[in-house]
Amino acid sequence: MRSILLAFGLAFGALLMLPTLSAAAEENAAPAEKSGEALVITVDRAKVFRVTRPAATVIIGNPAIADATIEDEQTLVLTGRSFGVTNLIVLDAKGDPIVDETLVVRGHETNTVRIYRRSERETMACAPVCEPTLTIGDNNAAFTFASEQIKTRNALSDETSAK
Repeated sequence: MRSILLAFGLAFGALLMLPTLSAAAEENAAPAEKSGEALVITVDRAKVFRVTRPAATVIIGNPAIADATIEDEQTLVLTGRSFGVTNLIVLDAKGDPIVDETLVVRGHETNTVRIYRRSERETMACAPVCEPTLTIGDNNAAFTFASEQIKTRNALSDETSAK
C-alpha cells in the first residue's frame, strides 16, 4: 500500500512539473502586425517583439502591467510587470499605427508548484529542488518571507561587490 501511494505521489508530482506544449508555443510567438488575437507575455519575463516598419513611439496602456523598451527601430522588448490586460500601440514617425494589440500578462507556470491551504496560496519554484518564489497572489506571509530573503541576499551581494 505504501509503495502504491509513493508511486502515485511521484507520478502526480511529475505531471505538475511538465510544461504544456501550448504554453511553450505561446512563449515563442510574437506577432508583428494586428492579428486579432491578444499578445501573451509572462510576469517578470522579457519577450522580443519585432515590427515590420521602424517604430517611433511605443505606448503601453497601463505601464503597471507591462513595460516596453525600444531595442532598435524594429525591435521592442516587452516585459510583464503584473497580471492583467492592457494594450500595446506602436506608431511610425508619421504617427500612423504599426501595431494596436491587446496585451495579456499572465503568471509563470513552468517548473512551479502551487500549494493551497484553504484560501491561502504559496508558490514554489522547482528546478529540480522546490524553493519559495516571489509570486503575486500568494498569501502575505509567504510573499513577505520570500521578499525579505531576496532583499537580504541582494544586500549581501551588494556589500561584497562594493569591496
